[in-house]
Amino acid sequence: MTSLPPLTSLTKAKRLLQKSATLAAAAAIAVGSANGQTTTPSFSPDNPFYAPSTLPFHAPPFDKIKDSDYQPAIEAGMAQQVKEAEAIADNPAAPTFENTLIALEKSGQLLDRVMSVFEGVTGANTNPELQKIQTIEAPKLSATQDAIYLNSGLFARIKAVYDQRATLHLDSESLRLVEWQYNEFVHNGAALSDSDKAKLKKLNEEASTLSNDFIVKLLAATKAAAYSTTDKAALAGLNPAKLAAAAQSADQRKQQGYVLPLQNTTQQPDLTYLQNRATRKALFEDSWNRAERNDANDTRSTIARLAQIRAEKAKLLGFPNYAAWRLTNQMAKTPQAAFKFMDALVPASTAKAASEAKDIQALIDSQHGGFKLQPWDWEFYAEQVRKAKYDIDESEVKPYFELNNVLENGVFYAATKLYGITFKERHDLPVYNPDVRVFEVFDANNKPMALFYCDYFKRDNKNGGAWMSSFVHPSKLMGTLPVVYNVANFTKPAPGEPALLSFDDVTTMFHEFGHALHGMFGDTEYPSLSGTSVPHDFVEFPSQFNEHWALYPEVFQHYAKNYKTGAPMPAALFAKIKNARTFNQGYKLTELLAAAELDMQWHTLPASAPIQKPDVFEKEALQKKHLLISYVPPRYRSSYFMHIWGNGYQAGYYAYLWTEMLDDDAFQWFEHHGGLTRANGDRFRKMVLSRGNTEDLEKIYESWLGAKPSVEPMLKYRGLVDVSTSAKK
Repeated sequence: MTSLPPLTSLTKAKRLLQKSATLAAAAAIAVGSANGQTTTPSFSPDNPFYAPSTLPFHAPPFDKIKDSDYQPAIEAGMAQQVKEAEAIADNPAAPTFENTLIALEKSGQLLDRVMSVFEGVTGANTNPELQKIQTIEAPKLSATQDAIYLNSGLFARIKAVYDQRATLHLDSESLRLVEWQYNEFVHNGAALSDSDKAKLKKLNEEASTLSNDFIVKLLAATKAAAYSTTDKAALAGLNPAKLAAAAQSADQRKQQGYVLPLQNTTQQPDLTYLQNRATRKALFEDSWNRAERNDANDTRSTIARLAQIRAEKAKLLGFPNYAAWRLTNQMAKTPQAAFKFMDALVPASTAKAASEAKDIQALIDSQHGGFKLQPWDWEFYAEQVRKAKYDIDESEVKPYFELNNVLENGVFYAATKLYGITFKERHDLPVYNPDVRVFEVFDANNKPMALFYCDYFKRDNKNGGAWMSSFVHPSKLMGTLPVVYNVANFTKPAPGEPALLSFDDVTTMFHEFGHALHGMFGDTEYPSLSGTSVPHDFVEFPSQFNEHWALYPEVFQHYAKNYKTGAPMPAALFAKIKNARTFNQGYKLTELLAAAELDMQWHTLPASAPIQKPDVFEKEALQKKHLLISYVPPRYRSSYFMHIWGNGYQAGYYAYLWTEMLDDDAFQWFEHHGGLTRANGDRFRKMVLSRGNTEDLEKIYESWLGAKPSVEPMLKYRGLVDVSTSAKK
C-alpha cells in the first residue's frame, strides 16, 4: 500500500490552519525566541514566495528557491494571516456567508503557497537545514491551528451563519461548506471552555513536536539500518543490475562494498532473490529493528507518549478514545464499525495465509532445508512456489516494465482512454531534484488543465513509501488550476541501465496516479472541499480503483513491451501474471490487517491507560486479534509506522481496506458496463472524481454505483471466496 502526506487528505481549512498563522502567531514566535532560536531573516520582495509564482499554473520557481527562503516566508505568512484572522473575527458587520466563510477560504494564501512547497521538498528531498526549520516551525504551526479553531470570536461568527443556514438560500456546495466548517471547528475544540482550550493547545503543541521528532528519527534510523556488506557472495541471487545499484548506493555513502537501502515496509524487495539465508535474516532484522536500537533514533518513547497525548486530547474533547474522536467525520463513523469490518476479514485472511505457509514449508522440506518457515524466508520461497504454480520468473517479466513506458503508455494511456486527457512533457519548468519530471495535462477539449510532477527514485533524504500531494490546489473561487505530484521509492538503476519495475511497482504508479487524477479533476468552488480534501476512508478509493487498469488487457498490452525489442509481452506470459494475481493474497491481506488493527488499538487506548511499552503492547494487540503469526509480521511495526505517527493516518490505516471494498465494487461496476470507455470514465469523473467533499461521501458513492457497497467483490479479487462464505461489513 502507499502513503499520503497528511495534507493530501485534509480539507483546505485544515491546510490553512496547519500552515498559517492566527491570533497567537506572535506569541508562538516569542516562544521560539525564548527558547534560544535565532531570529529569521527579513521577508522582502526578492523572496520567491513574496508573490504568486509567474510560471505557468503558478508552478513553484524551484530555480529561485533557496533553503533560507522558507522560514522568513513562513513567518511572514503567519503575520499576514494574523491580520486576516483579526479582520474576520472583529468585523463589526453582521456575520454573513461572504464576510465569514468566504473570507476564511481566501485567507492564508502566502502560507499555503510556501507550505505546499516546503512540505513537498522536506518529504522528498530534505536536508539538515530544512529539518531544523521543520523542528522550529512544527509547534508554531500547531499553535496557530489551535488559535483559529479555538478563537471564540471567529467561531461565534461561523456559528451564526450555521444557525441561519436554512434561510440563506445557499447552493448545495455553499451549504456543505457552512456545515463542514462548523463541524470541523466543534470537532477541534471550539466549544470548549477557556481553561480546556488552554489544555488542548498544550497537548496539540507537544503532539506536533513529537510527530516531527518521529519523522526526523525514522528517516535517520532507516538510512542507518541499511544492510551493508563487502562480501559479494552474501548477495548471491541478485542480478547484475541490482548488484550495480547496491554498489552505487555504497559509493554514494562513501562506503566499500554494497548497500541495500531499506524500504518503508517490514519486508524488503531483495528478500525475494537473496539465496543466502543468513543474509536474508540480517536484512529482515535490520528492517524489523530499524527504530529500536536503543540509540538517538529509537522511536519507542516518542510513539508511546504520542499515543498517550492523543488519548488525553480525546478525553478533553468528550470522547472515550482518540479513534472515537477521529472517526466522527469519516465514512466509518466509529471505531466499532472499523473493527467490525476488519475483524470479519481476519478468519478468511489468516486461513489463506496458513494454506500458503503450508505450501512454502512443503517446498522447504522437499529441498531438505531442515528449518521452520520464518518471515525472512517467506518472500524467497513464495517466489519459488509462484514459479512452480504459475511458471513465472520475475527476471522474465521485468524487461516488459520499463518505467517510462509504463508511465506514458500505461498510466497516461488509461487516463486518456477513460477521460480524454493528454500529456506533454515540459523541460522548461524548474524542479527540486534532477530526477523529477514535469508534464502538462490537457483536457479533452485540448484546454490546459494541470501540471503533473513525478519523482520516482529512492534517495536517502526522501521519506519512505509513495504518495501524492499538490503544490497548487484547484478552486474556482481562487482561480487556480491544480499542480500535483507523485513521489515513490523505486530503485534507481545504475547509470546507463533501464529502470525496470516489478509488477508491484507498476501497481504503485497506477495507484498514485489515481490520487493525482482525483486532485486534477477537482471542479469545486471552494478550496476546502476540492479534490482530495476528503476523509481518509474515501481518499484511497480513487487511487486503489485506478490500480485495476494496470492489468486491464487493452492497457496492459499497450505498455507491457520489451525495453530492448519493443515486442509486446507474449499472451501466455500475460495470462500467467493475471492468473497469479491472487497468489500470496492471504499473506498480503494478513500483514495489512495486522498493521491496521495495531493502529486502531493504539488509538482506542483510554486516557486512563498508563504509558505503553511498544513491544509489549504490539504483541498483546496482535494476539488479541489472532494476528500474532510467526511467519506473517505486520506490514509496519509500531516503531516505524510512518502513516500513523507522522503522516496523518492515525486511527485511519483501516481506510486502505475500507476503500478496497469500495474500489473493487466500483471496478466490478465498470466490468458490467463495458469497461474502459469514455462514457464510463466521464460519468465517474462527473459523479465522483470532480466532486471532492461537496456532499456526504457515502451519498456520492451510492448515487454513482446505484447501490450500497458490498465486500463480496473484494473477496473475489483477493481470491478469498474459497475460504470464506462471507465477511460482512
